[in-house]
Amino acid sequence: MAGVVVVDSSSSSSSSSSSTMKKVYPGRMTAFVIFASLVAACGGLMLGYDIGISGGVTAMSSFLEPFFPDVYRKEQGIVSSNQYCKFDSHKLTFFTSSLYLAALVVQWPASYSTSKHGRKFSIIIGAIIFLLGAVFNAAAIHVAMLYIGRLLLGLGVGFVIQAAPLYLSEMAPSKSRGSLNTMFQLMITIGILVANLVNYATNKIKGGWGWRLSLGLAAVPAAIVLLCSISLPDTPNSMIERGVSEEDVKKNLRRLRGTDEVHEEYQDLCDACANATKAANNNNNKLAIFHRKYVPQMVMTFLIPFFQQLTGINVIMFYAPVLFQTLGFGNDASLMSAVITGLVNVAATGVAFLVVDRYGRRPLFLEGGLQMLLSQVIIGSLIWKVFGVAGVASISKGYAYGIVALICVYVAGFAWSWGPLGWLVPSEIFPLEIRSTGQGVNATINMLMTFVIGQVFLSLLCATKFALFFIFAFFVLSMTLFVAFFLPETKGIPIEDMSKVWSQHWFWRRFVPSEDSTRRVEMIMVKDYLMFEESFQNTRTSIRKIEQELQILLRGNNNQRFEDQVVREVAPAQRPRIPAHVERMLKRKLSTKMKKPSENIEEKAFKTMKELNNNEESNVEEAHIYNNPLPHK
Repeated sequence: MAGVVVVDSSSSSSSSSSSTMKKVYPGRMTAFVIFASLVAACGGLMLGYDIGISGGVTAMSSFLEPFFPDVYRKEQGIVSSNQYCKFDSHKLTFFTSSLYLAALVVQWPASYSTSKHGRKFSIIIGAIIFLLGAVFNAAAIHVAMLYIGRLLLGLGVGFVIQAAPLYLSEMAPSKSRGSLNTMFQLMITIGILVANLVNYATNKIKGGWGWRLSLGLAAVPAAIVLLCSISLPDTPNSMIERGVSEEDVKKNLRRLRGTDEVHEEYQDLCDACANATKAANNNNNKLAIFHRKYVPQMVMTFLIPFFQQLTGINVIMFYAPVLFQTLGFGNDASLMSAVITGLVNVAATGVAFLVVDRYGRRPLFLEGGLQMLLSQVIIGSLIWKVFGVAGVASISKGYAYGIVALICVYVAGFAWSWGPLGWLVPSEIFPLEIRSTGQGVNATINMLMTFVIGQVFLSLLCATKFALFFIFAFFVLSMTLFVAFFLPETKGIPIEDMSKVWSQHWFWRRFVPSEDSTRRVEMIMVKDYLMFEESFQNTRTSIRKIEQELQILLRGNNNQRFEDQVVREVAPAQRPRIPAHVERMLKRKLSTKMKKPSENIEEKAFKTMKELNNNEESNVEEAHIYNNPLPHK
């Protein structure tokens, strides 16, 4: 049964042409795909637990007093009563942000590992390193052990966030890719919620060791990922890329799709891999991602994680208990408020899971952006009214509950838009030859911005007061406008056909040629070859006439010196050879004008070139005529 091609006209005119072609392969959503996706998505559980656990632990007095005594004294009101600056400490923020610094550093090794050894391999390596980090943190007796543990956790997270989104995108059928990839963000939110619940429970443990349990339980999601992923196969794309046999790849595809009719999908994946290999050989290094035809993907992969962190969401997730204490909540109340926002986060991400493949990426981006913008402006205004610039007032219950409600609205807006889509879109837009490199760029920017925002947030809050929320609102407005004008809809497009989306966009098509323009270039090139070949044949005909006249002349002339002169001066000048500048021109057409030449045309072109330059039979014949003329009569 052949794949079916359907037409989608739901995307807006600003995003892409309404005639974007979508191929649907035979098969169904199988239980095996769901299980494999759940295991890979549990990598998000590791990241989410780490995001949520650090903020709760840093709000515990039993943790602050031995490791960060300066912050403990400010929290107790011994040093300062300024609410904005209560937790301002670079040492404390480095405990949170050091994880993302390590994840940033490891991105390029993780990208190499993901490409050369497979997505599954990187996930397993990440889980092992993460386990070691959890052990270090739980056993810490000095702040240096805390930092080492966080750095190990970051290395593990770096491998997982590099490989898991790719694994999900490549395992999923194209019609369900959005939903399955959203599971990664869903697991992040579940991890944050679980961490908030754990912090709320361990804070009540007497004896001051509850924080150790909170940090040590990070080993649980890592153990789940490690034990379950060992039995899983790698993605078909990765198997083909690494040269696994056809039978093994098809066996994997049949298991994933629940049908024996996988030949067409396999062939398309092989074609995509062949094109990827050819492009990689031509470009020959990691800088290929900066080629002009990849400009749209690079811009998106840079700006989406950049804007994602400038929404301010991770400072809410990192420091929710700290932020709520800053707003006047008690210790237990701040932890419970963090649990509430965690519940909203999970529920809203579940909404994205259900609707992302029905309504597309752009509508969710735009609606979520507007929702976050309004929430940030109102939150900043309320904090301004209550605390002013001095930050010494107390907050009433009514205002406190109102701010919590608005933070929940803000978190919901992020959770069904920029949260899951910030991982989904960059993982699906790159062609195979640079996909792991592209995901490496995405994760690098994400971790860099997360580290920077996490490191400076408490200092910025102390310096800018309530205005910090207006700063975040400005960035939310900017990124919403960016999506409205420059992000095409990618819903339901097979990954191997994603370049068509960019070639039909009103702005990006100037960088990515369409198939029609590619075919026109191919036709022009073939026409040039045919014209040159015709000229060559005419030249050969003329040479034959010269040969005949030369033979007649030689038969009627016994002067050997005259014969040698004719052979030496006349004949070589008539030998048909391609001029060097013509050869360079033809090669240049192949390498620059043809952005994506079809294989048969390219092979024909090079074959013609070879025949023109290296026709052994013709060369032998000419050598016999010119170097061994007919005997004299």
